[in-house]
Formats: sequence, C-alpha cells, structure tokens
Amino acid sequence: MTQRRSAGEGSIFRRADGRWCAHVALHSGQRRYVYGRTRQDVAVKLRAAVKSREEGLPLPPTRETVESFLTSWLEQQRSRVRPRTWMRYEQFVRIHVLPVLGKVLLNHLGPQHIERLYADRRAAGVGAVSVHHLHTVLHKAFEQATRWNLIQRNVVRLVDTPRMPRREMSVLAPPEVRTLLASAAGGPLEALLALAATTGMRRGELLATRWRDVELERGVLRVTGSLQRDTSGVLRITEPKTARSRRQVELSSLAVEALLRHRTQQTEHRLRLGEEWQDHDLVFPNPRGLPQDGSHMVAGQFLPLLTRAGLPRIRFHDLRHTAATLMLGRGVHPKIVSEVLGHSTIGITLDLYSHVTPTMQRAAAQAMDEVLGPQRPE
Repeated sequence: MTQRRSAGEGSIFRRADGRWCAHVALHSGQRRYVYGRTRQDVAVKLRAAVKSREEGLPLPPTRETVESFLTSWLEQQRSRVRPRTWMRYEQFVRIHVLPVLGKVLLNHLGPQHIERLYADRRAAGVGAVSVHHLHTVLHKAFEQATRWNLIQRNVVRLVDTPRMPRREMSVLAPPEVRTLLASAAGGPLEALLALAATTGMRRGELLATRWRDVELERGVLRVTGSLQRDTSGVLRITEPKTARSRRQVELSSLAVEALLRHRTQQTEHRLRLGEEWQDHDLVFPNPRGLPQDGSHMVAGQFLPLLTRAGLPRIRFHDLRHTAATLMLGRGVHPKIVSEVLGHSTIGITLDLYSHVTPTMQRAAAQAMDEVLGPQRPE
C-alpha cells in the first residue's frame, strides 16, 4: 500500500512482504532502492542517499538480500506476464533459489554463487531442462536489478548457460493420424483432434476457441486467446502467447466437417441439459458448458484413445509437431507454416523442424534439375 510521504522523504512505500522501501533517482536516470523494517528507518536511509547523491559521493551500500529483491521482482512481474508464466517464476524462486541463495546480500552476489546454485540443483536431482529454465529466470530478474542500480552487473551473464538436451519430438505418420481420427470419429474428441492435427493449434488455444471465432461457411478460425489457470487456480481465457499467436487459420474440409458434426452434437446436448448448461460460447467446453481442464481431458480421454487405437503414447502437444511436420513435408512454404502455427519468427519454425529440412533440400535440388537439367526430347 503506497503511503503519503513527508516533505523531503522521496517515495516511500510498504511492500507486500511487510518491509518498507524507498527509492532515490540518480543523475543517470536510474533508481537506487533502500529498505528497512519501519518507515522511520527508510526515511533515514533515504535522506542519507539523497545527501550523497547531491554531494557527488558514492551512495551508502544497500543491505538488500537476494530473497528480498526476488520477492519485489516477483510482485512486479505479476502484472506483466501471463499467470502460468508467473507461477513458474514463483516456483523456481521459492523451490530452487531461496533455500540456497536467499540470505546472500545482493551486492555480494557473484558468478560463483550462481555456479554453485546450478551444481547444487543438479546434485539434488533437478533435470538439465529445469536448470536451463532457472538460468533464464535469474537472468531476467538480475537484469532488472542492474537497471534499478542495485547491482553493478548481471552476474548471471558471466555464467555459461546450462546445456539443455534437445528432446526428440514424437510425430505421428500420416497413416497413424488417420487411425487416430478414425478412432475419435463420433466421440467428444473428434473435432478437437481434427483441428489439432490439421492446424497445429496449441491445446490452450483450442480450449479457448469460441463459436464466434469460427466461420464454417468461409472455412476460417480466428485464434484470439488461450485457456490458462490464473494464480488462484481459476481457468481463464488470456491473451495469446505472443502477438503473432493472434491469427486467422484456414480450415481443411476435414476440420470443417468435423466441426459441423460437433456443433450439432453440442446443440443436442445443450437442449437435453436445459438450465444446467452454462453457455460460455465455447467450442470445446466441459459437459456443462464451462471451460474444460486440459490436463483432465488428456488424462481421461486423449491417452485412453491412443491406447484403444494402438498408437504410441504421445503428448497432446506432439499433434502440433505432427501438423507442422506434415505441412513442411508436403512442400508448404515455411513462412506459411510459421503463420499457421503462430510462431513469432520463421526462424523458430525452421529450427524446431530441422528434421524435415533434408527432404525439403532434396525437393529443391530436384526442382533445379527440372529447370536447368538436360531437356528431354518430347
């Protein structure tokens, strides 16, 4: 809660953790933060900092710890990132960082502390992928600390990024996709899987799709949001993952026909349910019309369907990889595939699906032979 400041005190406020905080603007345009248990403590430190600034002297050292800084940083991030992202940040800080580095003074933090943190986490059995993501979170957090002038340099920059093993994606072959769709025909997942396998839409995007986003006559669908849990555990439709994720997708005839059947079945179900149906205009709601929990759908319906169809156990997200691989393998331009998937750059598409590149290169070589090779007599 922001408090009214006394004359000459500058900006003093109380943080969510109960401590008092203030900042003083430096001549460079940056801010220097001071902290204390009471408002009076902070007022004294702030006056000393202002006096040092005006006299051109070094500012008094701060007693900010890694824990107190990361607590403030997380509060700032709460309104800046998606709820699911914030929860991952909070988990990384609470579970991995604070038990090891929480009590270290921020201005005493060095690259050796970060190196020891990574080694400690690996020794505790934390996977390489998680340590890599931890590195990304810390880099972002301490970059903010440098901008706030709490530290002179981002020590995470001085530590090598932990190597992250490349996970081989599981991709269904065309006959397997046909088997999957045939097994789902007439069931609750028919249209959902048809869209996933032909457009590569993310699970959250599919579950956030509303009927007003779909124009079956034109065969197009607009991706306008993603279904995610917020920090309180409530399912909500949020903004898409990136600006490029908000897009229009052309639908195949297979997907349009599946959606038409799905709409008819949903209408019949809604009429049977009567007042118990809660209309949120969702294309793929739960049986009562409310947002559907994606994890429950995967565990309760998708994975059992794979087993019944005799298909390998894959992640739902692998249907996205399958769609991209099929499109690229059939010669669809990577730029178009990137737009369909909602990637922020074409480079992401080419990097993720480099396993298709040899096939594309062979097709390119054959095309050059056809254009420039010896002319065959007619």
